Amino acid sequence: MMNIKKVKFSLQGKEITLETGRLAKQTDGAVLATCGDNTVLVTAVGSKRESGLDFFPLTIEYAEKMYSVGKIPGGYFKREGRPNGDAILNARLMDRPLRPCFDENYKNETQVIATILSYDGEYAVNSLAGIAASAALHISDIPFNGPTASIGVARIDGEFVINASNEQLATAEMDLFMAATREGILMVEGEAQFVSEADVLKALKFGHDAMKPIFDAQDDLRKQCGNKERRAVSAPELDANFVKVAKEFMTDKINKALDINEKMERYSTLDAIKSEAKKALLADVSADDKAQKEKELGMVFGDLKSSISRNRIIKDKNRIGGRDMVTVRQIETEVALLPRAHGSGLFTRGETQVLGSVTLGTPDDALRSDSLDGDKKSQFMLHYNFPPYCVGETGRFGGQSRREIGHGALAQRALKPVLPSTEDFPYTIRIVSEVLESNGSSSMGTVCSGTMAMLDAGVPLKGNVAGIAMGLIKEGDDIAILTDILGDEDHIGDMDFKVAGTKEGITALQMDIKIDGLSFDVMEKALAQAKDGRNHILDEMEKTISESRGQISEFAPRIQTIKIKPDKVREVIGSGGKTIKGIIEKTGVKINIEDDGSIHIASTDPVKAQEAIDIIEGICAEAEVGKVYKGKVVKITDFGAFVEVLPNTSGLLHISEIAHERIRNVTDVLNEGDEVDVKVLDVDRSGRIKLSRKVLLEEIH
Repeated sequence: MMNIKKVKFSLQGKEITLETGRLAKQTDGAVLATCGDNTVLVTAVGSKRESGLDFFPLTIEYAEKMYSVGKIPGGYFKREGRPNGDAILNARLMDRPLRPCFDENYKNETQVIATILSYDGEYAVNSLAGIAASAALHISDIPFNGPTASIGVARIDGEFVINASNEQLATAEMDLFMAATREGILMVEGEAQFVSEADVLKALKFGHDAMKPIFDAQDDLRKQCGNKERRAVSAPELDANFVKVAKEFMTDKINKALDINEKMERYSTLDAIKSEAKKALLADVSADDKAQKEKELGMVFGDLKSSISRNRIIKDKNRIGGRDMVTVRQIETEVALLPRAHGSGLFTRGETQVLGSVTLGTPDDALRSDSLDGDKKSQFMLHYNFPPYCVGETGRFGGQSRREIGHGALAQRALKPVLPSTEDFPYTIRIVSEVLESNGSSSMGTVCSGTMAMLDAGVPLKGNVAGIAMGLIKEGDDIAILTDILGDEDHIGDMDFKVAGTKEGITALQMDIKIDGLSFDVMEKALAQAKDGRNHILDEMEKTISESRGQISEFAPRIQTIKIKPDKVREVIGSGGKTIKGIIEKTGVKINIEDDGSIHIASTDPVKAQEAIDIIEGICAEAEVGKVYKGKVVKITDFGAFVEVLPNTSGLLHISEIAHERIRNVTDVLNEGDEVDVKVLDVDRSGRIKLSRKVLLEEIH
C-alpha cells in the first residue's frame, strides 16, 4: 500500500511539490520534486555494512533521460549512455554541498541518484534535483545533518531572479548557483559580466533569504515521515595512552617539517616522520594487533598534522613554508612556447604550473552536443587535463575525470565574458590546459595561462582575466583568510574560494564551505582580499603580454566575412549544394554560410580566399541601373533576347533596343551564345531588368 506524504511551497511565484511514498519505496529515502511540467526523482541509499575504508565512499549521479523532453537519443544504440558534460557538472553541484553535511565518522557506502523524468526546457531542474536530494536524505535514517537548499540566482536588468528561465539567463548580468543550510552558505558556482564584489554579496544574501520555505518544507516532510532516528555512528576508539605517546613523539618533528617550503621535500620528510614513529612505537606490538595500531597511528598522524597546521595559522599567523596570509607565491610567465600552436602561454605560480595552448578553427569546428535543452553549438571550448605526473604520482591516464570537467568548466566560464563577438572574430577557439605541476589552484592557473595564450594567438579580448584561490581557517571567533592557498591548506581549511575576473570586475567564482555559520562579513573580507591578489597576478601577467598581438599565427586559417542578402543564400548554395561545392573544389577554401547571410571564407592562401569571394559576390550581385555589362544571349524570342548580365541574372533586350534601324528578326543581329554589351535602363519592383544595346551604339556615335 502506498503511504504518500506531500508538501508544497512557493519559490518566487512558482509552486514546488515534494512527495515521497509513491515511487522507489525500497530506498532509504526517495523524493519526487515537481514544478509545472518538470519532474525529478531523487533516491538515497546508504549501505548497512561498514565499508572499512578511511574515507566516505559517497557517489552522486545525475541522470538525464531523453524521454523527459520527448526525444529519442541520437547515436547508434538509441539509448542514454555516459553522462554528458552538463550532467556531470550538475552532479557536482549536488555533491559539493551534500558531502560536508554527513557525520564525519560515517563511512558506509552511500549513493544518491537524481533522474530527470520530465523537463519543459525552461525551469531549473538542477535546483529541483538539489532540493530533492537533500529531502531524500533528510527523511531517511542516514546520518545527514541537513536540510540544504539549492537554487539559481540571476541578476537581470538590475533585478534578482530565482531559478530564471534559459531565455532570461541569455541577458543575465550575473548567473550564480548556490546551496546553503539555515545557518549559512555551503557552495556557490557561477559567472558574471564584470560585477563588483558588493554585487556578489547582495546576490548571495538575496538567495539565502529566499531559501526559508525550502528548509521549512523539508522539515515538514521529515515530520510527516515520522522523524526517523538517525543511524548510530561513533568515532573510532583509540588508546588514550598510545595517542598521547604518539603526539609527544611526532609534534615537534611535524612542526619543523611544515616549515619546509618545497612540497616534495616536505612530503618526504613527513613520510619519514611517520615511518620513524612506526618503528619507535610499534616495535613491541604483536602481529595480531599491528595492523590496527598502524591504522590508529595513521589517524593520529593525520589529525596532528592538520591541527598543528591550523594552530600555526590561527595563533602564529605562520603558514606552511613560512608565508604570511596575503602574499601570492612567485609568478613566472612566458608566451609563444609552441611554434606550431596558434598561441601558447605558460603560467607558473609557486609549485603550480599550467601550459595553455590555443587553436583557432573555422565555424565548422564548433562543438556540437545533444542535451535536454536541444542541440547546442559552441565556438569556444576549454579542455583541462590533470595528468598524474603533475603531483609526482602514477595513475590512470586517458579520459576525463569529473574533477577535470568541473575545473575546465570553471575556467571556461571565467574567460567567456572577455571573448570578442563572432561577428568581430568568427573563429572557433579551443584552449587546452595542461597542468604540469600542481600545488594550489590549477583551475585558476588555467584562467591565467588561457588568457596569455589567447593574447599570443591574436584574439582581441575585451579584458585580461586572472584567477586566485582563497582559503579560510576558523577556530571559535579566530579567523584567518589565506590568499593563494596550497593543496594542503585546501585540505585542512574550512573554505575553498576561487575568484576570477578582470580589474573591472568578477567573471566567475566558485566557493565551497565546510562549516556552518560563516558570516557575510567574513565573505566580504575574503572577496576584498581576493581582489587584491587577483590584481597582483594580472600585473605580473601583463609584464609578459598585455594586449592581443593584433595578427594571428601564419599556421591559422584566415577567415574573411562577407554579407549577402539572406534571399541570396539559396543561390550561393545551389541545387543540392552544387554551387558551393564547386566553389570549394575550385579554390580549396572552407566556406560557412549562416541564415542571416553572413559567409565566412577560411583559407591559409589569401589569393584563393579572394577568388572565392569574387565568385560569391558575382553570384549575389544585382544589376544596377545605368551600368554597362558584357552579357551572354541565353534565349531568343520574337520580341527580343534575354541576356545574362550576371550569374543567374538575365534581363530583356527588347527588339526595339537592339539597333537604331528597324530589324525584322532578332536573329538578324543576335544568336544564342553571342556576347553583347548592354546597358541597364530600368529594374522594376519585381526585379525585372530592361536592357538596351542601342544606347551604347548612340554613345559610340
